[in-house]
Amino acid sequence: MGGKKKLSLKQIERMQAKKDEKEGKKKDKKATFKEKKPSAIVPPDPENEQIIGELKKMRVLTPYAVASRFNVRISIAKDFLEQLEERGIVQMVSGNHSLKIYKAAD
Repeated sequence: MGGKKKLSLKQIERMQAKKDEKEGKKKDKKATFKEKKPSAIVPPDPENEQIIGELKKMRVLTPYAVASRFNVRISIAKDFLEQLEERGIVQMVSGNHSLKIYKAAD
């Protein structure tokens, strides 16, 4: 019964040309964005006083917060927080198998 009218070849060509122009402009805009830096694999030094000072300023220490602060992967941040807990610099407040919450030791 109803439905969309079939387009002529000329109309299809015009639509394709407009689409190509828009895509060309979009590609130019994407080139201006900053490139993401890959996260570091090496954990921060747990004996560095400057790093410990930054951690003590933070009220709550989660793996995500540490990973974003020091630009490391979350798995590295988890290991780093576990090392700090063993040394007595931070203590675990609560957590389960997927997320642990720490605070700076007094």
